Amino acid sequence: MQIEWRLCAAGCALSMFAAATAGAQSYPDKMVRIVVPQAPGGASDTLARIMGQALGEQWKQTVVIENRAGAGGNIGMEAVARAPADGYTLLMSYVGNQAINGALYRNLPFDPKRDFAPVATLATLPFVAVTQPNTGIASLADLVAAAKRQKINYGSAGNGSVNHLLGEMFNAAAQVSMTHVPYRGAAPAIQDLMGGQIQVVFTSMPSVKGFIDNRSLVPLAVTSATRAPGYDAIPTIAESGYPGFDVSPWFGLFAPAGTPPAVVNKINADVNALLANRAMIDKFAAQGAVPYPTSPQTFGKILDEDIEKWGKVVRDSGAVVE
Repeated sequence: MQIEWRLCAAGCALSMFAAATAGAQSYPDKMVRIVVPQAPGGASDTLARIMGQALGEQWKQTVVIENRAGAGGNIGMEAVARAPADGYTLLMSYVGNQAINGALYRNLPFDPKRDFAPVATLATLPFVAVTQPNTGIASLADLVAAAKRQKINYGSAGNGSVNHLLGEMFNAAAQVSMTHVPYRGAAPAIQDLMGGQIQVVFTSMPSVKGFIDNRSLVPLAVTSATRAPGYDAIPTIAESGYPGFDVSPWFGLFAPAGTPPAVVNKINADVNALLANRAMIDKFAAQGAVPYPTSPQTFGKILDEDIEKWGKVVRDSGAVVE
């Protein structure tokens, strides 16, 4: 009887494995939804649309990009955390949502680590410090000099956002005290920057790319260790006098926890194949982004490290959102 039970259990396990494998081979056989927990126009949205179009063409299925902004990304994240774990609802997220929100928000209705399965990193993308021409600030050295003789306000996408924490990190590095002004997203911060209400914003390259290209805004420095692709004229913060300054947030896809590993691996393999494609490399470079292929397992380790790293930055900043 015991032998029969073991044989049955083994047979059931093999059947489940075969079913999961078959499901992955046929995936996707219907529309895939990628939820972006930010408003249109930012880095997450831009990269999601580039990758979504390419995946749709490869899969021969419709890939819909759905923007569900609000609460620092938490509205869209919760929607994905509660979605069926079948691979047909994905989250386009970045280090700010997955590694920072858990330390920043006191009462999240989900766990940024436990409730999501890392699927695929897409790119690293530097943020950039920008000002507007009327400030008379043309370099990072000018910004520091101005901050030492007068009040300088810097805008962010909200308390505890990457934009905010970058400003505090730069304050510490340059030994200045620029005043943080939080906004409900990067777009209104940029709008007030252009209107002269604030003097500088740290933001993702895609959100200000057009303003930099038409010279409506002045780029001072990028936050990465190396200069951004396509923007070689913009120096890094590190080479502007602050060695070791290196912040290049990653962007990637997550699925609800419990999504079959075979489906996760299928999506990962398809994304990585696209990231090696010259056309995709060029599209990312136009946004200042660098393709960043990894395995789901490596992505999980990166997330663990960043939760610890950014959690400390949040705690040191004193930022808390109820």
